[in-house]
Amino acid sequence: MFLWHWYLSIAPLKRGFPLFDKGLKGAAYLGTCRTVASYPLYIAQDFCGPVMLDKPGEGLQVHGELYEVSEAQLPTLDELEGVGSPGSFRSTVEVEPVSGGVRAIGFMKDESWLDPVHSELISDYQDRRFIPEWER
Repeated sequence: MFLWHWYLSIAPLKRGFPLFDKGLKGAAYLGTCRTVASYPLYIAQDFCGPVMLDKPGEGLQVHGELYEVSEAQLPTLDELEGVGSPGSFRSTVEVEPVSGGVRAIGFMKDESWLDPVHSELISDYQDRRFIPEWER
């Protein structure tokens, strides 16, 4: 069975960021969106990556890009997002495109990923300090 999912990209998988070609190139871009609920989003870790905590109702509404991805693309996205590493997991996130809300796959971390933190709460990841895994 060929299933499709909506994936919320907050970076570094957004267009123009280092991981886009490895994870979302060729995926259908559906537009910009934001989370319906607020979430804590920080820039953290030695590689200055985005860390969104699974704490709906805290933080700010998070802005990102919405893509349609196939079931076959999920293992690549899991790998790029660190799923399987301690404290890194997929979650369902309700997002708002231009009209109406949908549910998308979002990738969350736990507080252990906030060492060190390089930002206050943010709603839109635009930081260019991110260091891809192959360059760390």
